[in-house]
Amino acid sequence: MRMRAALAALTVALVSCGGRTVTPSLRDPGSASLVWHASSAKIQHVIIVVQENRSFNNLFYGFPGAKTVKFGYDTSGNKIKLQPIPLEVHWDMEHDSAGFFAACNGTGSIPGTDCQMNGFNREHGCMISCPPNPPYAYVPHSETKPLFAIAGQYVLADEMYTSNFDASSFISHQYIIAAQAKSAVDYPYGDWGCPGGSADKVRIVNAQRNTQSGHETACWNVTTLGDELDTAGLPWAFYTSPVKSGDGIWSAYQVIKHIYNGADWKKDVITPQNTFFGDVSKGKLRAVSWITPTCANSDHSGCGSNTGPAWVASIVNAVGESQYWNSTAIFVFWDDYGGWYDSEPPAYVDYDGLGIRVPLLIVSAYAKQGYVTHVPYEHGTILKFVEETFGLPAMSASDSRANPPDDAFDFNQPPRKFKKIRTSLGIDYFLHQPLDLRPPDAH
Repeated sequence: MRMRAALAALTVALVSCGGRTVTPSLRDPGSASLVWHASSAKIQHVIIVVQENRSFNNLFYGFPGAKTVKFGYDTSGNKIKLQPIPLEVHWDMEHDSAGFFAACNGTGSIPGTDCQMNGFNREHGCMISCPPNPPYAYVPHSETKPLFAIAGQYVLADEMYTSNFDASSFISHQYIIAAQAKSAVDYPYGDWGCPGGSADKVRIVNAQRNTQSGHETACWNVTTLGDELDTAGLPWAFYTSPVKSGDGIWSAYQVIKHIYNGADWKKDVITPQNTFFGDVSKGKLRAVSWITPTCANSDHSGCGSNTGPAWVASIVNAVGESQYWNSTAIFVFWDDYGGWYDSEPPAYVDYDGLGIRVPLLIVSAYAKQGYVTHVPYEHGTILKFVEETFGLPAMSASDSRANPPDDAFDFNQPPRKFKKIRTSLGIDYFLHQPLDLRPPDAH
């Protein structure tokens, strides 16, 4: 039975709370306590768009009302003016636990605490054809126009931090499906997931952030949001590249043993990712969808492409022009900072977080218009919205502690009419774009 049908049997369908008309949402199906959330009356679909490797200051440099800077500092106290570096650069920089510690230049007893944000000059990588101080850069506004347009119409969060400190895509993608990564850090040495051989090991971090404390196979069983949706009878989809491309990179559910070996793998993990457009147009959008990009559309430096902003805009346009606009919330976030400079120090919340600031866009017919939220968010914020909307329990520390994105929405207002995001590349381009199977993070 669908969760809302079960709740309807427990109580009235609509409850007036503080002047807002809401439906009940059960946070913990195993308890008798009800949590009332306004989104439950309006939102039937949540879409999580995962982009790659950009700090907030790098991608939204100069956005009105947002916390951005024109200069950074290095470990010697030198003031460095940020330079425009396009999305399509052919080099990449260090973005792992060592890169975080270097960039943070922390002086605390635990590595990475008390971040000064002045050690980006210590990051490794980018050895060939790089300008001086390569991390101290921003993306030219000519390339970010679609993203600025989305932010101008909806919500931009300028205090969004990764729940994990280690700045790797592998760990970040686990956090957006499970609110944890089983204490793992950095990247697997082999495949990014199951079936999990002797070479597919990933390091473990302990309370002292000592990443040399052991190893585990990158194929494990933890509770995921997909599992909770299955239990609640709610359909979900994870749109991604085929797992045999790039060692299964960015296919997060490949790591979850019972998903990889179960029915969900065939019916809910969907390739290629542009299948999403057809599903929306055919009325097949599920309650929760994740969408990961190809290398070309990812914004990942080193991929030699600048089509990522148009890819994001096309996803927004597909939903905005569909039957689903009035019932959908879209969250677009960048999974880690990619080695790029940012000025805002992350808080230390536990042995595994927080990490460096990344962008988050929130798009909905009920999202506030042109609003920059300064509330601290993390991966768990997105998961908490899903949980509170559909009455699901929290899974781990990240989604338990995270601030919900309540300030980003106004569910008192009628749904706003969608205004198409202008971009030079539209849905048709991405439907016919050759599938890019390159692994950008071949560490």
